[in-house]
Amino acid sequence: MNIDLLRKVSYWAAMAGLALLVAGMLWGQRMTSPQGQYPQGQQGPYPGQQPYPGANQPGLPNGGQPTTTSAVNDTDFAKEAAQGGLAEVKLGQLAEEKGSSQAVKDFGKRMVADHSAANDKLKTVASREKVMLPTTLNKKDQKTYDQLSQLSGDAFDRAYARDMVKDHQHDVSAFKEEASNGQNPAIKGFASETLPTLEDHLKVAREMQRTLSEAGNKAGGGQ
Repeated sequence: MNIDLLRKVSYWAAMAGLALLVAGMLWGQRMTSPQGQYPQGQQGPYPGQQPYPGANQPGLPNGGQPTTTSAVNDTDFAKEAAQGGLAEVKLGQLAEEKGSSQAVKDFGKRMVADHSAANDKLKTVASREKVMLPTTLNKKDQKTYDQLSQLSGDAFDRAYARDMVKDHQHDVSAFKEEASNGQNPAIKGFASETLPTLEDHLKVAREMQRTLSEAGNKAGGGQ
């Protein structure tokens, strides 16, 4: 009986010693590895190291690094484009009515024609893509309309030209973003088709603003 007990004690002691030996070897390997617990080429989330295992590995998008570029929200773009188109038509009609220079009247007429056509195209696309578009001016555009409607003569012309430059700068930027990064092919296609027209609008609006400014300077200098 004592011999059996002694054998059992010796066996378990030997096993415990073996386990300690293996654990010691593993710990020593971990401590001497340059990357600690991560395999070679995959550093841990500490100062000077990559943020997570798998970073900088070939075959992974962006080298395994997380990307920060977010997709364009096509629905939001379509709604904003429709809202802007409505405003351009309403303001264009106002320019035809109240503009004192022929350049302002002509630009307003073009805004009515071009943006009405673009609005119709967008409505067709939105209907097919099940996107509900606004049908009235938002508060910001309504405020602009109300302010311009109170002006007349050169004051109206200069204010309208200034707003057209600002509005089309924003429009060109938004349409470029959608044309490049949009996810919905139909809405993205609308942006690509309409962008050249908006870029030309911006070019003409800047020229109109420059001409009005020069005319105002000459009139002021002659007084």
